[in-house]
Amino acid sequence: MYCRTCIAVLAVFLVPGAWTGSIAVAAGFAGAQEKKEPTKSAPKPAGTSLTGCVDEQDGRYVLVDDRTLNPIADLAAEGFPQDGFAKHLGHKVTVRGTSSPGGTRPLFRVRSVEAVSDVCAPEPPRPGK
Repeated sequence: MYCRTCIAVLAVFLVPGAWTGSIAVAAGFAGAQEKKEPTKSAPKPAGTSLTGCVDEQDGRYVLVDDRTLNPIADLAAEGFPQDGFAKHLGHKVTVRGTSSPGGTRPLFRVRSVEAVSDVCAPEPPRPGK
């Protein structure tokens, strides 16, 4: 009995294709153990938006509050030339991008600018409010 088992085992290893069932199962089992979790990319900083008026102060573009005209943030263009803000001077806009601490006020890295109004003025109050 012992010799028959030895011969069967030798046949499996020496004769190509003599036994494929356990090899396939073993290969499938090994593959199941080696599955890698999908790589996760680092989370991108969440974008935000600010609405105000574009102004130029001390040679820099800034976003100012449309009611008080106080500066909200320094503006830095990201993905377009810095002088792209020039066409929005004095206009109310919504800028989208990311904010980071700056000197006297935050630095807002602008990815897009959306025109809200051609004038810098607070929105009129809505009736019933």
